Amino acid sequence: MTVRQLSLLRRLAPALCLVAGGSIIGTACDSDRVVLADDPKGSGQFVSPDAGDDAYSMVNELTSYCPSNQCPADRVTCPGSRFPCDVNLAVDQQNCGACGHACPSHTRGSEFVCVDGTCQMVCQLSPTKYLDCDGEVDNGCEANSESNDNCGVCGNKCDPDKPCIDRGGGDWGCGCLDHKIYCTTYEAFGCNDPQVADKACNGCGNICDPADGGGKEPLPNAYFGCVGAECGHYKCEKNFADCDGDLGNTPSNGCETFIWDEQNCGGCGIACAPGQKCQPDIYGNAFCACPPGATYCGTCYGAWPDGCTGQCVDLNSDVYNCGACGVGCGFANGNITAVCEYGSCSYRCQAGTANCNGNIEDYCEVNIDSDPLNCGACGNVCDAVAGQACVHGRCAVEPCEEREAGAPQ
Repeated sequence: MTVRQLSLLRRLAPALCLVAGGSIIGTACDSDRVVLADDPKGSGQFVSPDAGDDAYSMVNELTSYCPSNQCPADRVTCPGSRFPCDVNLAVDQQNCGACGHACPSHTRGSEFVCVDGTCQMVCQLSPTKYLDCDGEVDNGCEANSESNDNCGVCGNKCDPDKPCIDRGGGDWGCGCLDHKIYCTTYEAFGCNDPQVADKACNGCGNICDPADGGGKEPLPNAYFGCVGAECGHYKCEKNFADCDGDLGNTPSNGCETFIWDEQNCGGCGIACAPGQKCQPDIYGNAFCACPPGATYCGTCYGAWPDGCTGQCVDLNSDVYNCGACGVGCGFANGNITAVCEYGSCSYRCQAGTANCNGNIEDYCEVNIDSDPLNCGACGNVCDAVAGQACVHGRCAVEPCEEREAGAPQ
């Protein structure tokens, strides 16, 4: 549109808002009428290329839009609605598929969620994983994945000598893996490798005496344990290693290397980069901390390194260590979420909500997704006289011709 065309059109229709491609042009807007350019191909033009300078032809190609109280296809107004068109039947737990049709509450290892207007059962995954093995919705997820009848998956039955156990990381299966044996003794409960397990050497219940080497001399930082399913062999104490390989030879300096220094971090020859230190990770294992831009935050319940854990964090963005180690921003409450920005704690409202009164105590108290008085933003008011609805944070409109055609006679 040329400057001449725009000037002429403004004189012809000074109270119209001209809209194209989602952008408003013109400053004098009638709250009851919005005009959209007809541009079905999305060319970015306000008028057809052959319109020429005839401003009247441009006016004929514009569509007038008026405030609407009609709900779009994905929204309805239910008897318990607070605002018009504020219920999404596709996902609303209390109005799933129809007003008043609430999804069932939690029952026997399961919960129900509204998906595409249908209440669907989802089995509980934590702290115990449950399964729906009989396919019956009425009794929920009736099977425990940690049982011998349905170990890990439905129908996986375990023999008494190979019970259903956690093989590590939540992998439940019948018996142990990797040639390990399952022990029920207090000292060696769980899976053990009988070739090297000091508490189950060559079988459950066979505990090696760390001081009994069958007449062998004790060595520095070493004890006698299980090697090759046999007790009485030299083994390194925790936190030490035999990096020169002379353990068991004569003479021997035992386990001479402390594996918590920057040259041997967690093992022989594992060197840390300049500026990094050997620290315990979240599991207590040695690692090099930290890469540039991160800070090590750790906690000890005894002498370092035993009983210590930690991790590398970004103090600029970590909500549990914001600005300094141990400075947390708190947990999310209601519909507000705590965030760490540039080392300072702040709070954000979840999508569709806003804190319009400035009081953090009542969280984000306004539903800007559906509230006609705060539609999309605090204080953005829809046309109350026309009963205009707020849908997805925008004041609803419809073509004026359709509205006038549907008006009561």
